[in-house]
Amino acid sequence: MLFLQLRNELRKLFGKPRTYIGFGVLLLAQVIIVLLFRYTPASRGMVRQLSSAGIDASQYITCLTVATVMLFPIAFVLLPLYVTLIGGDLVAKEAEDGTLRMILSRPITRFRLLLVKWLAGVLFSTLLVLMLGLVGVSFARCFFPWGGLFAFTPGELFSVRNAADGCWHYFGAHVFLAVKAGTILTLAFMFSCFNVKPAAATILALSAIFVSAVLMQIPFFRDLQPWFFTYYLDVWQSVLMQPVPWWKVWGSLSMLTGFNLTFLIIGATAFHLRDIKS
Repeated sequence: MLFLQLRNELRKLFGKPRTYIGFGVLLLAQVIIVLLFRYTPASRGMVRQLSSAGIDASQYITCLTVATVMLFPIAFVLLPLYVTLIGGDLVAKEAEDGTLRMILSRPITRFRLLLVKWLAGVLFSTLLVLMLGLVGVSFARCFFPWGGLFAFTPGELFSVRNAADGCWHYFGAHVFLAVKAGTILTLAFMFSCFNVKPAAATILALSAIFVSAVLMQIPFFRDLQPWFFTYYLDVWQSVLMQPVPWWKVWGSLSMLTGFNLTFLIIGATAFHLRDIKS
């Protein structure tokens, strides 16, 4: 029965046109970034960065590098936006449309209903990240050769790897990026369980993420970064580091597990206390 309910929930989710907005915008963003790298001097800064480190830049201006570069802005801005859009809709939209009362009139527990909806949302988030990784490197391959991977963020990350090793770390980063997407969706799902509109649930989740990210960027709060939620969301970046700080990766995963359980418990409690059927 759980499988059948999950199947029906997925049909409902992917039957809505707004579900595909995220896929379309992420695809468009990837196309624009790849074309800018190909037909503008944008790659010169990357060449200078590699040359100053004594590295042959021609070996690393590749499809893997370009796909990794465009991963950062998408993961920080666009991915949270479209994941929270779906997460905020999962329960609140049903309540707004009046269908939630009809669903709960059937012999199904509120916990089962929430579990099915949350699983559908997690599957959506995973599929969105999978599309992001596969389409990104595939489209970049049309304009750039296959080769090594170069990942760089000022003051945090400088990594060069050969093609085989770089490919493993590129897709490994997407595995942990899916964890980030699932956690953000769970946060929006928690707000969706409250008696609020879908837009309010989405805005509340985005506000929590962006406020935490802004506080992290304040130089005087640098020692307080482990207390901020977004500090652990960026665990996927650690997989691109050389060497990979696995102690930080597993520590962040344990924290994210705790956050997810907390969000689910709070959301489920709020939903069970709501008077929906009256």
